[in-house]
Amino acid sequence: MREKRWMATPASARATKASIEPMTSGYALVVDGHIKATFKAKDSALEAGRELKARFPRLQVKIFDAETKRSEAISAR
Repeated sequence: MREKRWMATPASARATKASIEPMTSGYALVVDGHIKATFKAKDSALEAGRELKARFPRLQVKIFDAETKRSEAISAR
């Protein structure tokens, strides 16, 4: 006789699923097209972006402004 198999928890109920709500304020650190961190102040976002770009110059690093919906590329120095 076969044992009953338990069904896995549906994907919509998992706690690890990322939020897909769009940003309405603040700044985001975008690395190779993926949001990695969010910041309230532009200075903090720029500092983190420059530090990351200095450590890994081949990455594409941008700062996204949620209010104006524009991004600014960080260049290697």
